Amino acid sequence: MVAMYSVGTESLIKQARDIGEVELQKFYSRITKQLTAREHSHDVIDSLQRLHLILASTKYTRRLPVELHRRLLSLCVSSSVEQMTVLTSAVLREALPPSGPGQIYTLQDYCPLNSHTAALVLSQAGCKEDLSALSSLLLRSLEGRAAESPSPTQTLGLTHCLPIVNTVITYSPDSLTEDHVIFLSKKLVEWLRYASLQQGMSSSGGFFASPRIRQPGTVAELDGCVCGDFFTVLCVSPSFSEDQWMNLYSFSLLRHWLITYHNGTDGNTSTDTATDNRLISLSLSHEDRSEVDGSVVSMVSATSSSSRVLPPKERLREKSLEYCQRLVEQSDRKALKRADTELQKACLVEAVCILDSVCLGDPGFVYRAFPCVKALFGRLSSDLSYSRVLLPIAQFYLNHGETAAVDSECVWRCVWGVLPAECFNQPFLAHEMLTFIRANQLLLKTSVPLYSRYFPNLLKFLAWDSPSLVSDYLDVLPSLVTTGTALELLHSLLDLPCLTAALTLQLRSACFPVSEPGGRGLTSLEAFRSPAYRGLFLFLLRREAGSGDTIDRLSVLHDLLMEAADWPRVVQSAQSVPVLLHVYFNTITTISDKRLLAQLVLVLLERSSLLLNIPSYPEEIHRVFSYHLLRLCKHHPSLVVDQSRELLEFAGITANVHSKEELYTHVVWVLGEYLSVSSDPRCSVDLVTSCFEALEAVLFEVTSSGCPSPRVVTSLLSTLAKLASRSHDLIPRVSLFLSKLRSGAISWCHSEEDVVAIVTRGEELWSLLKLPSVALSVLTPPLVVTTPSWHGDTNTALPPRLRSLTSLTHTPLKHN
Repeated sequence: MVAMYSVGTESLIKQARDIGEVELQKFYSRITKQLTAREHSHDVIDSLQRLHLILASTKYTRRLPVELHRRLLSLCVSSSVEQMTVLTSAVLREALPPSGPGQIYTLQDYCPLNSHTAALVLSQAGCKEDLSALSSLLLRSLEGRAAESPSPTQTLGLTHCLPIVNTVITYSPDSLTEDHVIFLSKKLVEWLRYASLQQGMSSSGGFFASPRIRQPGTVAELDGCVCGDFFTVLCVSPSFSEDQWMNLYSFSLLRHWLITYHNGTDGNTSTDTATDNRLISLSLSHEDRSEVDGSVVSMVSATSSSSRVLPPKERLREKSLEYCQRLVEQSDRKALKRADTELQKACLVEAVCILDSVCLGDPGFVYRAFPCVKALFGRLSSDLSYSRVLLPIAQFYLNHGETAAVDSECVWRCVWGVLPAECFNQPFLAHEMLTFIRANQLLLKTSVPLYSRYFPNLLKFLAWDSPSLVSDYLDVLPSLVTTGTALELLHSLLDLPCLTAALTLQLRSACFPVSEPGGRGLTSLEAFRSPAYRGLFLFLLRREAGSGDTIDRLSVLHDLLMEAADWPRVVQSAQSVPVLLHVYFNTITTISDKRLLAQLVLVLLERSSLLLNIPSYPEEIHRVFSYHLLRLCKHHPSLVVDQSRELLEFAGITANVHSKEELYTHVVWVLGEYLSVSSDPRCSVDLVTSCFEALEAVLFEVTSSGCPSPRVVTSLLSTLAKLASRSHDLIPRVSLFLSKLRSGAISWCHSEEDVVAIVTRGEELWSLLKLPSVALSVLTPPLVVTTPSWHGDTNTALPPRLRSLTSLTHTPLKHN
């Protein structure tokens, strides 16, 4: 395990945690004395760093002395040294705010606000009212009008306000009043739609630069052309003006804002009108100037001039739609820089998510947004470099496809059929894909029939990166289990290590030459390229279910992939299979399809010998099979009679005793427990006799030819005794073997402890079988005994109640 800290760092943290209270108080006094000086030297910075370490490294939050807290806050507010401001803010955020009469600070004590003191107020806000007061102060600084007196937020730039407001609404959305929401909606409209097209003033050039050189030009598009429409985040410039920065911040905040406060259609209410009159008229006047004073109006912006009469929330949706449509239009331009290409992809993801939020808030926008999203999908569906954008598009289709009455099958075939097959080794896409599925599981199961059919493709993400994705698949897997996919899905889970090996070989085959001169080639890679085995690998790498549950030559495939058994990625994949199987079986038991469950039992028996030979992998799978075979038979006892021939065939193979001891023991127990008339009326004497004879032959063979497991022997003895108690003609045959055990003829067992366990079990069974009627009631108890309901049975519950009342009423009194 790699150490998290160096030895020196761990020593400092330990010293900070072990500091005594007396020493700490002295340290507080020394810092307070240092802060009273007019000038603060490097010793003050060093002391503040030590204080921050002490406060941050302890488990419990400390409360600083009142005088020290006051001086630190004063320094944080008034210091012009950035390092000092950062340190004092960090120290105060690690400490509890002061309490007591006259010691509680108000918001005015943190003014004038800067980004550090605002973060401090956020960390120490004690109630919603504190956050609401901070929000009011921040929003007043956004009005853009000259105040009569110096504003307490004059040192807090506009670009710092929106991130802090975003933090406030993240933790306490209701701290903003309706007036705040409407006001900020108007400001967002202003910043998004009417930012300046002129470049910001650059500080370069020096004193002797000519005025002509310092004149700002017009911002440009990513392809170098002059911007021909309103400013967006995809416009480039050597420097940006303040309103352009606010445009960028507003776009970053927009989706969160729409989800939080615009999730319903609002009408033109009197509240909106009143607030419109009394809050601020700047945005409307700015809008009028920008449209009249010669700004270039595009086709997008010219279509919605009537939106000025809409309420503020509706206006924001309108301008958000225009902004996102403009981004989609800009993303079609060829960027001159690679970084700008990545910016286009990120902005497209955000733009489609914002369009989705706008349409969720008002379904009337669906018909205007859908053509844009549909055209975007048609342009990007064949370009895998834009794979991240396809998931928000799929979310848009999932949420609004039914409203727009469009066929979404092409989208799902791309998302489920192409992306996992071609991009399975992209971890970020895998995370986003699984996040998308987890958020929409119920809707996908009911509205997208193709979802469960593409589970072979979806498992490729898991096969490639099991450790980081297995927790996500524990949530996703139940939605993939249906009556049509259950059996094929089980085979696919068991072959998950084979799929991992096949994906590795697929990448190696594409990267490495067919033959390396002087090098030793991989046998599995040669087999992957061989036409003779191509069908086996194509089945593993299939994209869609329905071509068959499994393949006939599965053992051949396992032999070809034998050298992959120790590849780290394959081993990690195998380690994730048992926990996934538990989820799978827990889901399958909720499906009341007896035909499917019967086939499932056959698959358990068949696949127990068809597993990739990875160390401890078969044993783990057998353990899972054993556990869930018992659960299946307990809930559906008739399965034992239905599949008696296959179960007997499995139990009659002596080799299974040694190679599959765990599963074999449980199969034998199931036969003895549920092969009875009480479990299934179809169980006949002939069936009981044939089962007894098969198990008897195995018992004689394993005890005469080797050293069998005591667990297997005792399981066989118990099952034979149970079967004999149901057919009394068989009692003498099993009693004969039990009498030999009592005589000590156990030469095939060398452990004294095991001999004692086998002899004890034999004596118990022999004693029971001497009384056949008692043996039947003990070894095959009736249903009323195995599933008691004594708590609800009046006849059985009355005696304990009487005894309890008697003990209460006859409790001896204690005399003083």
